[in-house]
Amino acid sequence: MTIEKYRHPVLFYILATLIPWISWFTAGHISHITPSNNLNILVASILGIIGLTSPMIIAFSMILPDKELRSDILERFFSFKKIKPIYIFATFFLMLASILLAQAVSLLFGYSSDQFKLSGVFSFSAGVFPAWFMLLIAPVLEELAWHTYGTDCLRKRFSLISTSLMFAIYWGMWHFPLSFIKDYYQSNLAESGWIYSLNFVVSLIPYVLLMNWLYYKTGRNILVAIIFHITAGFFNEIFLTHPDSKIIQTVLLLVLTIFIVIKDRDFFFQRDYSI
Repeated sequence: MTIEKYRHPVLFYILATLIPWISWFTAGHISHITPSNNLNILVASILGIIGLTSPMIIAFSMILPDKELRSDILERFFSFKKIKPIYIFATFFLMLASILLAQAVSLLFGYSSDQFKLSGVFSFSAGVFPAWFMLLIAPVLEELAWHTYGTDCLRKRFSLISTSLMFAIYWGMWHFPLSFIKDYYQSNLAESGWIYSLNFVVSLIPYVLLMNWLYYKTGRNILVAIIFHITAGFFNEIFLTHPDSKIIQTVLLLVLTIFIVIKDRDFFFQRDYSI
């Protein structure tokens, strides 16, 4: 079985953490140098992209020398035979439905219906790179690491529930240095209050479980993971969503995740990979 060839989780995750963290902590320092100038912004932006891209480069450096792994990656990009329509629908619209429902629930607590209006602006910037560009490119670059090598090298050894929980915790830590880069999403989140930063970390638990549920239900399709990741960022940015509604969204996703895990218990808890 091809998944047995994803053999180096320790090496992958050490490198996929070390290089981004060095790049991002350095970028964070440069972004706060005053007076700011175009060169500082450019250097910090480049370091940000280097950190973002490095896990993908590490993953592909482990995959490309092996013919069987190369074939596995190509097949998982272009094979759609195992994908049922319900999973396609969930991939594209689950995150949209969750944020709209969260905003609707917030109305019961007195929050404004203006949340359903399109914002017209983004809540963050990324140096020289437009926010819309980062909302597209970041999911692509990340999932070309996490769902080409990173997830499967854990799933080879652990159940899907353990794999997902471990990765969610790791992913929260992986984002940590971004909170020091001026005007980045995580930095703005930290400035808005600790409860919202905590919500971001907690939200990764149901999010990762749902993404991996879709990923393995669709035959480990990499495009499914990329699209789901894009929709998560995009739909949480386009509305005038109150930050508290995102907390409600996390609760709703947790409830949905618990329901799916209980309903498909064997799928999540079986130790041997036999999908």
